[in-house]
Amino acid sequence: MDKIQELKNTASQVRRDIVRMVHEKNSGHPGGALGCADFITALYFEVLEKDAKNFTIDGKEEDLFFLSNGHLSAVWYSVLARSGYFPVEELKTFRAIGSRLQGHPTTAENLPGIRIASGSLGQGLSVGLGAALTKKINGDKHLVYTLHGDGELQEGQIWEAALFGAQHKVDNLIATVDYNKVQIDGPTSEVMNLESLEDKWQAFGWKVLKTNGGDMETLLKTLAEAKSLTGNGQPIVILMSTEMGQGVDFMMGSHKWHGIAPNDEQLAEALSQLEETLGDY
Repeated sequence: MDKIQELKNTASQVRRDIVRMVHEKNSGHPGGALGCADFITALYFEVLEKDAKNFTIDGKEEDLFFLSNGHLSAVWYSVLARSGYFPVEELKTFRAIGSRLQGHPTTAENLPGIRIASGSLGQGLSVGLGAALTKKINGDKHLVYTLHGDGELQEGQIWEAALFGAQHKVDNLIATVDYNKVQIDGPTSEVMNLESLEDKWQAFGWKVLKTNGGDMETLLKTLAEAKSLTGNGQPIVILMSTEMGQGVDFMMGSHKWHGIAPNDEQLAEALSQLEETLGDY
């Protein structure tokens, strides 16, 4: 089996984890998590230079990832578990009282893989830039990656951070935008129009790449290109076109699945569309 197919298989299992986790607690955010399953899978199983078995909060001499849109926690928890940060069986505790797998990632529970709390939107780029500058100061050649929702870009702090990143030539950071064009209340074009995102980021001094977040091969090529462009005095952002609810036909493209859980019948239908490849938890 080739690398691309292995990653696709893993992403399918991750999607199964997402719908099961959200269903079991009747709480969570399946739509965006499903849409980013390919990206997070590619990042952790192919791109990041990391040490899952010896996790440290400071992440010295390894690549770092910060999930700014923390409501996508289900996809991150699944990938962290499947890539060895903690037991896969712990996914059963998603959103349970006292669990390490809270609805939004936190640091209080000391869950391996989590370095910041990310419940409030808009903060992850600032944190990522700080971490990237710290690596520069320490002579650490590794990279920092961040993920943001497109609706999250309506937060003013994002653009303050964008100005800072370009001003200080933070060229060891790769930001990624989950560009599905919908948010909890509807299309981003109707809630608060973001266009043209490409022009905005370029005007703020960033190198902009675009990719298809639902195609594993294209994703890997774009991430490799982004990595090749680091160290050139300019921060990088990837506008990643995705589909809300990717992989489950009745969820796809609908903002209604931003933050509701499937019922029993809907879960069965979703699972029938997602191949079990690594074994359910």
